[in-house]
Amino acid sequence: MADTEQRVVRSTRLDYTRRRIERWRETRRHSHVSMPPALWNAAVAAVRQHGLYRTARTLRVDYGALKKHLEASAGEAPALASPTFVELAPSGPTSPGACVIEIDGPRGTLRIRVGGLALRDLVAVAQLWGEAS
Repeated sequence: MADTEQRVVRSTRLDYTRRRIERWRETRRHSHVSMPPALWNAAVAAVRQHGLYRTARTLRVDYGALKKHLEASAGEAPALASPTFVELAPSGPTSPGACVIEIDGPRGTLRIRVGGLALRDLVAVAQLWGEAS
């Protein structure tokens, strides 16, 4: 993604978060009700992309409160970042890409430049070279 496209996506996300907070402010029944955790989490995510000052100013939230939420979330692992292990078993003998194989023997050095040969074919060539020596 180009740098300009990334900035547009980031700005769109920040605007989306701003609109969510504005909608919450318009629909809350009492002005002293604290902002829901989901909105604080979205604001903290925006801080990580845009910085604390710009985010607080754009979202019209208290700088100090946003900073406290950011610091509180610093010790927490992101919810989606649970470690997993994936084992990829080979599907069978694989063929190497383009490569050069050198085999030293009593008759000299055999240099083979290959690309796309199966591993078993390379083993057969090496065995033949060894038998011929």
